[in-house]
Amino acid sequence: MLRVAVVGAGPSGVYTAQDLVAQTRVPDVRVHVLDRLPCPYGLVRYGVAPDHERIKSLQGTLRSVLEDERIEFLGHVEVGRRGLGPRRLLDLYHAVVYCVGASRDRRLGIPGEDLPGSHSATDFVAWYSAHPDAAGAGFDLSGRSAVVIGAGNVAVDVARMLARDPDTLRPTDLPEGVLAALEHGGVRQVWMAARRGPSQARFTTKELRELGALPGTDLRVDPADLVRDPAYTDPERAAELPAVARRNLAVVREWAAQQARQAADGPTAGAADRRCVRLRFFLRPVALLESGGAVGAVRFERTVPDGAGGLRGTGTYEEIEAHLVLRAVGYRGAPLPGLPFDVERGTVPHRAGRVLREGVPSPGEYVAGWIKRGPTGVIGSNRPCAKETVGSLLDDAEALARRRVAADPLAELTAAGGPPVRWSGWEAIVAAEAELGRRLGRGPVKIPDWAGLLAAAGG
Repeated sequence: MLRVAVVGAGPSGVYTAQDLVAQTRVPDVRVHVLDRLPCPYGLVRYGVAPDHERIKSLQGTLRSVLEDERIEFLGHVEVGRRGLGPRRLLDLYHAVVYCVGASRDRRLGIPGEDLPGSHSATDFVAWYSAHPDAAGAGFDLSGRSAVVIGAGNVAVDVARMLARDPDTLRPTDLPEGVLAALEHGGVRQVWMAARRGPSQARFTTKELRELGALPGTDLRVDPADLVRDPAYTDPERAAELPAVARRNLAVVREWAAQQARQAADGPTAGAADRRCVRLRFFLRPVALLESGGAVGAVRFERTVPDGAGGLRGTGTYEEIEAHLVLRAVGYRGAPLPGLPFDVERGTVPHRAGRVLREGVPSPGEYVAGWIKRGPTGVIGSNRPCAKETVGSLLDDAEALARRRVAADPLAELTAAGGPPVRWSGWEAIVAAEAELGRRLGRGPVKIPDWAGLLAAAGG
């Protein structure tokens, strides 16, 4: 028997476990999927917006993998603490695959970034997704104007959550406290600002279209921003772009044309009371400005293409009122105590998934997912990534199987941090969330705190 620990129960960890038990090269592989949280699925549970039911439905696929009799989910197991570091795991398992993702956000590095009212989009997503680490987080949504800095899908998600009518979120699993905060919030203007043009933005077209389809919400673009993008004005340049960029440009052109028609027709009744998302391009944040002890505005420098694929500042500045600022400029991996870490790249050094210590593969240690390749791609990108790593592990299987390991790793894990939350405990959490929703007259509602989750799991 080859005993493997997979650290992380998100998509990359689950795909890794699936590949390990589905292969035929090594006949008997048993996998423990360890996670710091008492709940599986990683960002599918704690990073996908609650109104994205299609993506959230991927949990069903991941569940079917974790229910395989050769795989066991063990939650509330924190690797790197209480003596349960990488070296200790190698005493318990023939091999360990780290699929710990990229949990930190990138910072802007500008004055005023730490003012009250300035937050990372990562923290905002964790709050509305009921991540237990965010149970004490508070976001002041009483101001009228919010600015989201970034041009990726996370930026689109948080902008949409701020602009959406809270009544439309009641059927989702949004925690009751978050729903109440959105219902009583005063945000009416949501600005989404990007340093580059629409042809270089990283959001997907489906996400982009959702912004323009929110009930009771207007979407505005600035024509002066759009014409600065050479691909927007030059069909030949646009034809050279990747397909997703061409589709994004088509959507933005459609919005600009619709906006021009509406302007020609004159204002409509009730327009002043509607929420509005304003999509801006070629604006680089240079400072957050204080007002009354908190953030009050964002100062941007106007940028233009430099002709070499980059940008240059113009020395022209613009200030946008903001009572809430969310930076959504990317994720970054965090070092795990005991594992080597490339600070510049935010990843664990590896060769085809084998962890490198001082440039040499470390027997029995592997990585997959964002901690291996950086925070790039979509959920499906984790499949080939996991496959490569599992291939390397299987190539090493004969040597790995000769290693002496503990007879009962579960007993050792329990001694290090208490009884793990097993699959039956997770199913108890699912049942408790369904019951919570029933009492509130809703569908299942997430339990948003550590104490509640562990109590629901049975201790």
